[in-house]
Amino acid sequence: MEHVSKSRGISGEIKRSADDFIVEEISKNGGLLKINQDFSAAQLGEKEDADGKFAKFVLQKKNWDTIRALMVVAKTVGRGVKSIGYSGMKDRISTSTQLASIYGVNASALSRVNLRDLRICGAWQSSTAASMGDLLGNHFTARICDSYASDEKIITINEELNGRIANYFGKQRFGIRGNNANIGLAIMRGDLENAVMDFLTNTKHETNEESVTARERLAQDRDFDAALKYFPMHLRNERRVISKLAANGGDYANALRSIPRGTSIMFIHAVESQIFNDELNMRIKSNDMENALLYCGLNGYGFPDIKNLTAEKMDGALPVAPLIGYNTKPEHINSYEEEIMEKMGLHVEDFKVKKMPELGMKGTERALMINYLDFNYKIEEKDAIFEFSLPAGAYATMLLEEFTKNENQNHGVE
Repeated sequence: MEHVSKSRGISGEIKRSADDFIVEEISKNGGLLKINQDFSAAQLGEKEDADGKFAKFVLQKKNWDTIRALMVVAKTVGRGVKSIGYSGMKDRISTSTQLASIYGVNASALSRVNLRDLRICGAWQSSTAASMGDLLGNHFTARICDSYASDEKIITINEELNGRIANYFGKQRFGIRGNNANIGLAIMRGDLENAVMDFLTNTKHETNEESVTARERLAQDRDFDAALKYFPMHLRNERRVISKLAANGGDYANALRSIPRGTSIMFIHAVESQIFNDELNMRIKSNDMENALLYCGLNGYGFPDIKNLTAEKMDGALPVAPLIGYNTKPEHINSYEEEIMEKMGLHVEDFKVKKMPELGMKGTERALMINYLDFNYKIEEKDAIFEFSLPAGAYATMLLEEFTKNENQNHGVE
């Protein structure tokens, strides 16, 4: 990423432990789901329905991946993964709160959940599921360890940012190995064999020695029957793909379809995100962050109101760019995106993903710049503790990197 602030950073490390990174969801009515508190439907602007088929609840977790935590909660009350809903993803290395739901269970059954580092902070019956976007944003409390923080440095950077940061997608959007976009591009181009082999055998940034050995061996011999015997059990999706190929060699489309759609669609999302991030890099280098073809105002909380777009720049408006998809209007595609897509060899129609249309992307919009709110900090010896709020879909690591100038951080979903 290119930094908006040009001053030297305070360095330091984030997310050393889950206690160092607290994420509290901001509900759609502006309420804060504070740690270690219980909530009712009314407090969060939710409608309680005694006859509703969904149990809606506030989940507090520590050192749990969002999906894994909800799968375990659902299993405890006798339901499966397809029954769960959630308003947003939260980083595994964190202590966090979030709205969630389970279909086909009574809210009272959630009182049976007694799992380490998981807590149900209020539950009620609802006629609707929790779904992505059912939140305004998140409030973060982040400890930056072993930094060179000083009041002067922090105040200077904060003044340079002037309350706004570039709305980059974080590294986690591109996968632990950083190859999600490459896989997505191969799928969009119809080269499913290379997409599969990149997914299975790419070892860049792979830290697990057993996984490295397995991926390298498969890259050399391409023996899928044998691979089932030595591929690590924790690589569940890879093993699903290998199993399909062992049974039906050459059917790369159905091998990819063995991956849950929520995971495989991230390959195409990564392509969208790469175009967007590359545009931000170009804009910051050119000092051209405010000019756009589209703008949005702010909602009542002070975050981007993407639902109300305009071509006219109003006072306080935020510049907006498309996340390219097959429905993106040609007049909304700017010169930066045209240049990036030309280099990638992509056209808008490629987002229909002809060989796997279930992964097609219609496209949407995203603010290029966002406001960060409720900013505060304190310094404790070599550590700095930051508090701030960001809109849904924004990455706390992007703000923290503006202050630390240290991109070698432990990234996670926020």
